Amino acid sequence: MIATLKKFFAFCSPKHRLMFYESLLLGVLIAACEVIKYPAVSLVLHGFLGHSLTGGTVRICFLLLFGGILAEAALRAKQAMLQCRAGYGECANKRIEIAEKLRFLPMGFFNRKSLGDISSVTTNTMELLGDVATRVVMQTTQGLLNTALIVLMLVIFDWRIGLIALVGILLFAMINARMQHNNEALSGQKIANDTRLIENVLEYIQGISEVKSYGLSGESEQKLKESIAESARLMTDLEFASNRYMPLQNGVLKLTGLGILLASLRFYLDGSMDLVTAVLMMIMAFHAFAGLSSMGAYSALLRMVDLCVTRGQEILSLPSMEIDGEAYTPKTHDIALEEIDFAYESRKVIDGVSLRIPSGTSAAFVGPSGSGKTTLCRLIARFWDVQSGTVRLDQKDVRDYSIDALMENFSFVFQSVYLFHDTVANNIRFGKPDASMEEVIAAAKQACCHDFITALPEGYDTVIGENGASLSGGERQRISIARAIMKDAPVIILDEATANVDPENEKELMEAIAALTKEKTVLMIAHRLKTVRAAKQIFVVERGRIAQRGTHEELLREDGIYRRFVEARNKALSWKV
Repeated sequence: MIATLKKFFAFCSPKHRLMFYESLLLGVLIAACEVIKYPAVSLVLHGFLGHSLTGGTVRICFLLLFGGILAEAALRAKQAMLQCRAGYGECANKRIEIAEKLRFLPMGFFNRKSLGDISSVTTNTMELLGDVATRVVMQTTQGLLNTALIVLMLVIFDWRIGLIALVGILLFAMINARMQHNNEALSGQKIANDTRLIENVLEYIQGISEVKSYGLSGESEQKLKESIAESARLMTDLEFASNRYMPLQNGVLKLTGLGILLASLRFYLDGSMDLVTAVLMMIMAFHAFAGLSSMGAYSALLRMVDLCVTRGQEILSLPSMEIDGEAYTPKTHDIALEEIDFAYESRKVIDGVSLRIPSGTSAAFVGPSGSGKTTLCRLIARFWDVQSGTVRLDQKDVRDYSIDALMENFSFVFQSVYLFHDTVANNIRFGKPDASMEEVIAAAKQACCHDFITALPEGYDTVIGENGASLSGGERQRISIARAIMKDAPVIILDEATANVDPENEKELMEAIAALTKEKTVLMIAHRLKTVRAAKQIFVVERGRIAQRGTHEELLREDGIYRRFVEARNKALSWKV
């Protein structure tokens, strides 16, 4: 228990940790306000039984009780606000920290970690941390402090009564530890099932068209239903596992209170305790363990808190790429690769590649699927770090640039386009956040998408839905190109940029790409001959190596992969129906 509490506070940022500590200090003051009623009652009893009760004594007792009630109410209100601000503030901060962390992780991380896992940590886990975990930790810690203060007062009044209370607390702690141990496995299963549930929901929604087209609605829906049912079962099992021990915990506390009451009577009857102390002990016996009882109920979730913190720490402790390089602005945009190697975990993808792309020229990468074309381009832009060798931009290792300074030099148009749930204008403006509307329209016209945008219900202010769900593949591609035009970076990477373009728009789009890439360093990955024919250099990639290099004409004269590729394409084009 103590280890989990320490782990939680260590995980929090200094600002919110201080707020939690302040809340705990207020808790001690609240406990003092609750305890102060016992000295007040003691004064009244002494005066009443000694026939010395005066109006002054009554007024003092009244002021103590009334002042304690008012102070407790004010302190509880302040404490509640502190806990809310600290809990939800910490949840928000950790989500931002995780988002920043993900931004600077190698792209290989996202091959190993599913979208469901990341989504689960940033949603369910952080929600538990901000809401449930805060309440659990604060109630548990508060219960311990309140009980410690009351037991201290019992010891001050009579050490024998204090000893009975300590024995009861020890028994309570043993039962509580057993409950947490039993909850450990179920809590882990619950967290793991949350991840699977989100994965299955995302898979069902994102693949709904395939599910319907292949008639697998029942099978896919059943998988989702099973995950939901498993989640319900685990939550029920957690409740039952805790509820088996709750009566034992509460029973021990009630019996301890009864023991204090009977012991107080015994000590009074044998003359070792005065009447006032005996009566006061019997009153306290009914209230001494209220905080501990509340703590026992919440502590059942401490293992869940521990797992939430662990999952957050797992992501935040991942080794990031070195991002604090020099904010260097290159004078040229020459690109050079020197004997680079790269592997996805144990599978080698790039094997000893060296090449040079002069500034202001174009280079095309062709080859079979899975040969390493896209990986090469992304290594140049430092989506990953090479395992050996060097990637240079303007004779400077890309790892020596700050990540933001490096990214200023690149614009990307990918085959798989991602658009945000926002207006069309803001999706284009993503390449230059402070761009005027005139600049947005100019970029859209260059990318041949102005006409279809103006035909939308709200024109450029139309919200296009998450990932551009309301647009065709070609329309999404053209908006992506408009975004790249807007950024106006000196190095352009085109990954099958015309793959989803309608035939009737291909000519205009090729002209737009020509305008985009004019006087820039261009790296293109393509299977279409029209796209690669004009490249100054063509690199044929096979099994992570450069198998051939040269111009279109030079490679046609060689007996190799490229010529066979061209012949196959020409043969396919000659087919008639």
